[in-house]
Amino acid sequence: MSSKTFPDIHVQSQPTTWKYRTGWALTLPPALALLLSALLKLTHAAVFVDQWVNKFGFPESALVGLLELSCAVRYLIPRTAIYGGILVAAFFGGATVAHVRIGDPGFITPVMPGVLAWGGLYLRDERLRALLGGRTL
Repeated sequence: MSSKTFPDIHVQSQPTTWKYRTGWALTLPPALALLLSALLKLTHAAVFVDQWVNKFGFPESALVGLLELSCAVRYLIPRTAIYGGILVAAFFGGATVAHVRIGDPGFITPVMPGVLAWGGLYLRDERLRALLGGRTL
């Protein structure tokens, strides 16, 4: 098989400076949002528990702070960033569904960090760009 059909995603070259910096600038807001949210859930902050139980209808025992923290950490580590990106997208997708289920017009709130997360990952990780192919930036 030719290398044009299946790019070598294990070769990691240094991305151009603007891609790398812009990628991290797009990466940090959703990662920080996940980390802050995880911290508030792990400390059982009253505002999060109230929203989780009364607004979304989940049991308090189902607070997912550790899961959220795990997603953010995997997303921030370059070696596991693609796997973390999948987890972050799944997490924000679940958050979107929770908002849509109750008819909350604020469902766009978890959509935007998901879009930023993948945009940042695409720019900062050469392996993802090689895997997805397409035009080069």
